[in-house]
Amino acid sequence: MKHKKLKKNSFLSFLTIVLIAAVLIIAVGKITANFIDNLPSIKQLENYTPNLSTKIYDKDNNLIAELFTERRTFIPINKIPVNLQNAFIAIEDKDFFKHWGISIKGIMRAFSRILLKMKIAEGGSTITQQLAKTIFLTRDKTLIRKIKEVLLTIQLEKNYSKDEILQLYINQIYFGSGAYGVQAATRIYFNKNAQDLNLAECATLAAIPKSPNYYNPFKNAKASLTRRNLVLLRMRKLGYITKEKEEEALAVALPTKETALKENMGHYLLEFLRIMLEPKYGTTVLLKGGLSIYTTIDMKAQASAEKAIEEALANFDKNKLKVFEKSKQKPVKVQGALIAIDPKNGAIRAMVGGRNFRESQFNRAIQAKRQPGSAFKPFVYLAAIETGLTPATLLNDEPMVFIYKGNSWNLVSRDITALETIAETVPEKDLINTNKIWTPTNYGKKYRGHVILKTALASSINICAIETIMQITPLKVIQSAKNLGITTPLANSFSLALGSSDTTLQEMVSAFAVFASGGIKTTPYIITKITDRDGKILEQNIPQQKEVLSSQDCFIITNMLKAVVEKGSGWNAKNLGRPCAGKTGTTNDSSDAWFIGYTPQLAAGVWIGYDDRSISLGEKVTGGIIACPVWTQFMKEALDGKPVLDFIQPENIEWALIEPSTGLLALSKTSGASLEAFVKGTVPTKYCKQISDYKKQYLDTEEEKEGF
Repeated sequence: MKHKKLKKNSFLSFLTIVLIAAVLIIAVGKITANFIDNLPSIKQLENYTPNLSTKIYDKDNNLIAELFTERRTFIPINKIPVNLQNAFIAIEDKDFFKHWGISIKGIMRAFSRILLKMKIAEGGSTITQQLAKTIFLTRDKTLIRKIKEVLLTIQLEKNYSKDEILQLYINQIYFGSGAYGVQAATRIYFNKNAQDLNLAECATLAAIPKSPNYYNPFKNAKASLTRRNLVLLRMRKLGYITKEKEEEALAVALPTKETALKENMGHYLLEFLRIMLEPKYGTTVLLKGGLSIYTTIDMKAQASAEKAIEEALANFDKNKLKVFEKSKQKPVKVQGALIAIDPKNGAIRAMVGGRNFRESQFNRAIQAKRQPGSAFKPFVYLAAIETGLTPATLLNDEPMVFIYKGNSWNLVSRDITALETIAETVPEKDLINTNKIWTPTNYGKKYRGHVILKTALASSINICAIETIMQITPLKVIQSAKNLGITTPLANSFSLALGSSDTTLQEMVSAFAVFASGGIKTTPYIITKITDRDGKILEQNIPQQKEVLSSQDCFIITNMLKAVVEKGSGWNAKNLGRPCAGKTGTTNDSSDAWFIGYTPQLAAGVWIGYDDRSISLGEKVTGGIIACPVWTQFMKEALDGKPVLDFIQPENIEWALIEPSTGLLALSKTSGASLEAFVKGTVPTKYCKQISDYKKQYLDTEEEKEGF
């Protein structure tokens, strides 16, 4: 009876176990089915597009920068060196080509750690598991995530070849220093393409992903070297390399310096591009879409610009420190900007918006509106030439006294000593308002009497500029400036002749570039082409050009601006050693210093000043003293190796030797006279026959006549 009872109990126990097992199997089946149903679809990989950085190239198609959230360039398996593939397999998953995605030993090791430490620990992952985790899952250390990882791994192995999995893995993983994928890492660490890596470099890269910060050679050279050598050892033991190859690689030093854009180099350029393109393409596409942006930037010129600005301004700060200390003011860094444009096509070749982008993102080459001072005067004299005045037109450089009456300035005297008498005629309420009386002066308060228009520009004589704008009207000057591309509002006032209206450095350089081009205005541009990740052209830009000046008038202005360099305030530019033209500019309180100049190949401008306009550069600090030397240094380096060219003289130009004190034809070449250019057909009557007679009488040789 007892025996029967035992049998019955055993049967019940067995039945219970079977039922429990069945329940567990059903539960596990449902849980597994639920897991599978909630897993990311493996089909996503069919349309998988990893985040790719946007590449920016210079005018010679050299990569100069990237925009990204993840710096990555996708490359196919046939461009990934075999040594690099083997290095990853050796250090990460030596049985990669043998298993079906899961390493049983690795799984058992991982679960033993869970049981011992009672927490989920990393480890035991194959390359396929790491890929599944990186693409589809979070980094949460949970058992559920680990199960999902295993299930996804099995699906990956079922649907993709080993080469496809390895290709995705090497392009996806993080290598530290902002580099995702091996191509980006190769650029950062070795400044080359992945397919050009040597064995030691392959081992160095394969050593990093386990802990990108710890094994980063820039941050922890000792740890990086130890792990790289371990990779080489594993490769030899697995038969991927010989002992000799291992020893050769062990002798190679680690990289020590990042090869990306230099600190500060081109950062204002990149921000300029971002601001321009983000509204058009959106942030996601711009930072993750793998665009290729081809620009007009000349990196040789860009490097020269950065160097010229920083060297000059650092030296200026050093000298200015004593002034701040003496006045017990907190020292402030002086700022500067430079932009260079190819006058033939409007291509921007270099841009510096300030000294340190991290300290200030304000782009002073594009965004800052400042008074150009005398750098504006070429537009005044251009308007004069267009109106019928000539380089030999006589101007009177004597003091001026203006009184503001009836909504306009009225010249009441050319004798500043009579100011007290003049003041008696002004109502007392107007005398309180100092804006009612204007007595413009020249720099240094020197007056020269009668001078020709060309001398007035070369010597930057304020009084003559005002006399000129009075003759031709401010509206004519405004129209001429706008024709050249000045878009900022200009005051309808005589003071416009002295550069009293704010404008930008870019506009000034672009306008001067019209003189260099012979009268062709070209809209400045920086992007030549943009393609998507597949190479499809999204946009392509060509120069937008329009003839706005005659080549003859341009040549006359250029000839006058050459005199600024040869005999005037731009004398430092003579150190360039090639034909050039330009104009200095300094505001009354010396808060702005400019030099805008050009050669036939390049137009460039430099602005220097403090962001706070109330801070003066110094009483004797002018555009010729501080801005012109920066321009000269930049142009010398930017044009190095390029042919020395002079400006081409157009047809219909007549030359005459002019006596500067009278504006008349000189009687001899030794009288201190200078050759002036005139447009044939508009040469003043008093010169026509004299020019012809002069050529016959004074030019010594046929060759000289031809050149004349």
